[in-house]
Amino acid sequence: MEEALVFACEGEELVGVLARPAGEAGEIGVVIVVGGPQYRIGSHRQFVLLARHLAAHGYPCLRFDYRGMGDASGSTRSFEEVGDDIRAAVDALCVALPQLRTVVLWGLCDGASAAALYAPQDERVGGLVLANPWVRTATGEARTYLRHYYLQRLLSRDFWRKLLGGGLAVGRSLRGFGGALRQARAGAPAEDAGAALPARMAAALGRAGRPFLVVLSGRDYVAREFEQAAAASEWMALQTLGHRVAAAEADHTFSSRRDVDTVNRLTEEWLNGLPRVRGLGEMP
Repeated sequence: MEEALVFACEGEELVGVLARPAGEAGEIGVVIVVGGPQYRIGSHRQFVLLARHLAAHGYPCLRFDYRGMGDASGSTRSFEEVGDDIRAAVDALCVALPQLRTVVLWGLCDGASAAALYAPQDERVGGLVLANPWVRTATGEARTYLRHYYLQRLLSRDFWRKLLGGGLAVGRSLRGFGGALRQARAGAPAEDAGAALPARMAAALGRAGRPFLVVLSGRDYVAREFEQAAAASEWMALQTLGHRVAAAEADHTFSSRRDVDTVNRLTEEWLNGLPRVRGLGEMP
């Protein structure tokens, strides 16, 4: 069963769709935090299919537009400025379903990053699912392209066939490779390392102390960049809280029905195990 919700956030109106189980709802609800520039439907209707799948398995799920996106009013803002929107969505879900004991935030790309940054601010958040989290830094992007783009090109027959056949802009390719190499070697200034997005996200998840699932697509540079960032000490310290799974054939937005079904199933299975992972406290 689905119903539309309209709720307030800082004087603006947000619009959401709540998918409810046909029978009795459980004590865990899910709020989908979209990745921009998207709205509550998602690319290829991903969020519609996710919400309906979870509701069919007993988990009420709210997908919504935050300010400046979709049918919500207000001005467009970055993923680091949607904390109030997420809180308003959690409030709306808890009002609609007062029996909930906890809420899980599910986010894609910078929606996952927004969810991670928000988590320590709200005791009602009992866990997070982070799909291809956005951890972009200039250095991380350069290293990802060196390892997963330029190296693969060098090992590709098509690359050498184009090069020997004169079908490749050699100068432009060399300039791109040289720029990525310089950025990768330069790194971030030491005084700014702690302020970089990957470090802030890890610190937020550590303060929250909630279990989280990371879903990484096999065919996605954003996922590869996260893998590099997650090798840092601040992410390694979260291993007791976090669990990582792969959707090996998926692209960034899980565009095939097979890949949507995979991430839906992975989410459902993790939610099924959540009460055993962490004792869920009463909603404040």
